Amino acid sequence: MNDSFTISIPSDDDGYVLFQCPTCGTYFKVTPSDAKDDGVLEIFCPCCGLVGENYITEDVFELAMIISKNKAMDMIHKELKKIERQFSKGFVTLKVGKPPKQEPEDPIHSSIEALEITCFPCCQRNAKIKPILKMTGCYCPFCGVKNYELK
Repeated sequence: MNDSFTISIPSDDDGYVLFQCPTCGTYFKVTPSDAKDDGVLEIFCPCCGLVGENYITEDVFELAMIISKNKAMDMIHKELKKIERQFSKGFVTLKVGKPPKQEPEDPIHSSIEALEITCFPCCQRNAKIKPILKMTGCYCPFCGVKNYELK
């Protein structure tokens, strides 16, 4: 039985994917190609400058939990059905009811659009960050260098 699953994280109209810093909670966007590039060793939060273990948003985490719960309930029900067949005749019987209702697995939508494309001159890469960070200074998501008043 295949226990793995894939969650598709959509990109916005410009091709950027939403990330959330696990430390400060700031949202920002980078392109999937930049995030997977071998030249980018770690992703830094543009607000706090710290490296996170992962930048999964709450929506993605919640969807993963729902999918996992649905798969686990299906597996448990199938195993109980097998046991029911084994004990169908005899002194002890087991009656398994209907399969449990599945929780809806709603697709993820790229919902945060109040971010602006910013060019980071240190790495010659772009990311989408909050406009206030652009004015006050932020960290490059690709190398961690502090940039002030980006254009």
